[in-house]
Amino acid sequence: MKISILGAGAWGTALAISLAARNDVMLWGRNAATMEGIAAGRENSLYLPGFALPDTLQVTADFELALRHAANPADLLIVASSVAGLRPTLQQCLPFAPKRVIWLCKGFEEGSLLLPHQVAQQVLGSDIEAGALSGPSFAQEVAKGLPCALTIASSSSSLCQQVVQAAHGNALRVYSSDDIVGVEVGGAVKNILAIATGIADGLGLGLNARAALITRGLAEISRLSSALGGRVETLMGLTGVGDLILTCTGDLSRNRKVGLALAQGKSLPVIVAELGHVAEGVRCAQAVKTLAAKLNVEMPIADAVAGVLFDDVPVQQMIGRLLARDAKQELS
Repeated sequence: MKISILGAGAWGTALAISLAARNDVMLWGRNAATMEGIAAGRENSLYLPGFALPDTLQVTADFELALRHAANPADLLIVASSVAGLRPTLQQCLPFAPKRVIWLCKGFEEGSLLLPHQVAQQVLGSDIEAGALSGPSFAQEVAKGLPCALTIASSSSSLCQQVVQAAHGNALRVYSSDDIVGVEVGGAVKNILAIATGIADGLGLGLNARAALITRGLAEISRLSSALGGRVETLMGLTGVGDLILTCTGDLSRNRKVGLALAQGKSLPVIVAELGHVAEGVRCAQAVKTLAAKLNVEMPIADAVAGVLFDDVPVQQMIGRLLARDAKQELS
């Protein structure tokens, strides 16, 4: 199968490495000098150092070439941008009339508060077959060929089957779902909760506190997903509890690293600069806080994280506010 991946960050590169074993894959990045360096050295030394690109993997900075590589309905176009980059990337695709598109980003678009599939519908229309590939997945482990399970979510069963055909095999397992809202909400909010968990761990609050934050965080995800039309059972799977556990506890989690650094007293600009990668939970926190208020959905952990990130609330005060909350029934 011909596949074009738009975005040569860590996750886009890792997926390209994995898919190139059985498909004709082209990886596109917007910086010509960077892509020339990747092509020459057969390594993405900026975002995924230490992992050799397969000889069969094509690398380009020519956007038209990448789109024409996956121009037929039997081909697959994958957008590996951040949420902020999704709309402009899809707009750039419009002249080429793509038939099928999936994306890897997780979050809500700032300003519009839209999920990725809603952004795609606005840009490409509702007739195109589109979906989200999500789940608990660190780029470094996928690039190594370690076992990983993902979910493709789309209203198009044929698109789901195509993604499974392209990606499922060896160490990578791919499941399918038609609950794109539940899948995308789970992927978005877990990043915020990973920041909260990083803060708690950085303050030395213990494993009991970590377990409580993850569990009550899942309740917050469920409430928001239900309010947006998602199914609660989706969040019991890979893109809900699976991705939540990985991102909150895994040492490779960027969002967890943000929380750990906040607990050390570092400022957000310093943390972002040191990280060198996008941590989607930072951008997502304010959007989720605004959306939850708009929908009258109670999300105290997400709200507290947004307060630390954007309102200069001290991390100790954040923890104090959460601990001071009144008791309630667990499932509410």
